[in-house]
Amino acid sequence: PRAQGDQRSYPQPFRIHLRNHPSTMSFLKKIAPMSVRGLTTRNMSVGPERKVTVLGAAGGIGQSLSMLMKMSPNVSKLALYDVMGTPGVAADCSHMNTKATITGHMGPDELGAALEGADVVVIPAGVPRKPGMTRDDLFKINAGIVMGLTEGIAKHCPNALICMISNPVNSTVPIAAETMKKHGVYNPKKLFGVTTLDVVRAKTFYADKKGFNVVGTDVPVIGGHAGITILPLFSQATPAATLTDEERDALTERTQNGGTEVVTAKAGKGSATLSMAYAGALFADACLRGLNGQKDVVECTYVQSTVVPGLDFFATKVRIGPNGAEEIFPIGETSEYEQGWLVKMQDELKSSIKQGQDFVKNS
Repeated sequence: PRAQGDQRSYPQPFRIHLRNHPSTMSFLKKIAPMSVRGLTTRNMSVGPERKVTVLGAAGGIGQSLSMLMKMSPNVSKLALYDVMGTPGVAADCSHMNTKATITGHMGPDELGAALEGADVVVIPAGVPRKPGMTRDDLFKINAGIVMGLTEGIAKHCPNALICMISNPVNSTVPIAAETMKKHGVYNPKKLFGVTTLDVVRAKTFYADKKGFNVVGTDVPVIGGHAGITILPLFSQATPAATLTDEERDALTERTQNGGTEVVTAKAGKGSATLSMAYAGALFADACLRGLNGQKDVVECTYVQSTVVPGLDFFATKVRIGPNGAEEIFPIGETSEYEQGWLVKMQDELKSSIKQGQDFVKNS
């Protein structure tokens, strides 16, 4: 009620119209209206019941990712797994007044329960990068972790879509593929390396440099998910803009070294956990929307591919649908500069793929 004599202008009451919130909208675009006066979409049915499992849920990426997935109206059940700390993360997230029910699972004996019936499995498990640590250093630690978790998927939810975040993605995706093959359940359409953070960075850096609204900006990123294997295609960016050679070089190299930029900025106290959780949630939500039959769900992602001869895995735009990766798009037209990077990356990417494949074959 307005106090007597109060002449100030007040905004109209906030209202949500369901027609403005179709199920096709990415859940992250709904966060603001979801937070108003505790109003959520928990009672809004946006598709079939879906279970998402996060493996590595108590880590730096995993905790934020778990929170974001708890906010998604596309998630009915959320299972959080890690070797320690999961009950606390699950308890914390369970207080959020959103649709998904949540369970916490800790230790190898509870891995099966976490995975049983999952539609999408997101894997941020493993150790993060530290200053001076190479992707090879990461490989030595994370390869065994990824193989063990993938064995669990093969046994308990072989038809789930797998979203691999654990680094080095260029090798961990081939590790997962070979592990699923050993169990006779490999489906290349259902295994994805999450390269969305590279796309998120390229969009952000490009929009900032050219003064565009980042919300309407798109920059495809192809190749892999490490150093020179990351290739943003600014020649295909929208809105289109002319880049000087210096701008193009700086944007390309900043996108390639974005992870190192964050590791350095955090001065040994962490890696790109928050932006990676955001990007991982975006991709997992895209998988859910594709599974639910939404048309034209297209994301750049690292998958088994024949786009580049001699490379078993490669990231390009992929259409995601009820069966997983339903269409893998070609690279498209590129500039001479980008063609040079494409040639330059291939030996490193091929070596990383082979390293992952050989790890499983020799285990």
